Amino acid sequence: MALEGIIIGAATFVTIGLFHPIVIKAEYHLGAGCWWIFLLVGLACIVGSLLTTGIWSILLGVVGFSSLWSILELIKQRKRVDRGWFPEGPGHNKEKQQL
Repeated sequence: MALEGIIIGAATFVTIGLFHPIVIKAEYHLGAGCWWIFLLVGLACIVGSLLTTGIWSILLGVVGFSSLWSILELIKQRKRVDRGWFPEGPGHNKEKQQL
């Protein structure tokens, strides 16, 4: 019996589930300007995916692209905060002063 598909599916589910609160916390504490962290993590995981084989390559690819997708979600989270759907964090004060 091949379990790789189940492992990859479960890992993808967990990765997406973990990135949701990470994006919310990052936007709250650091503001939307921390998008570059998600970019670096995503690119590093994608490069790691290219340099490894098997299930690790797939898992690194899933984490890498989830991190890149989080950049878009970070921008959307900022809009949700501006609408009052989520609390404004200390990261917003820094961004407003810089703008």
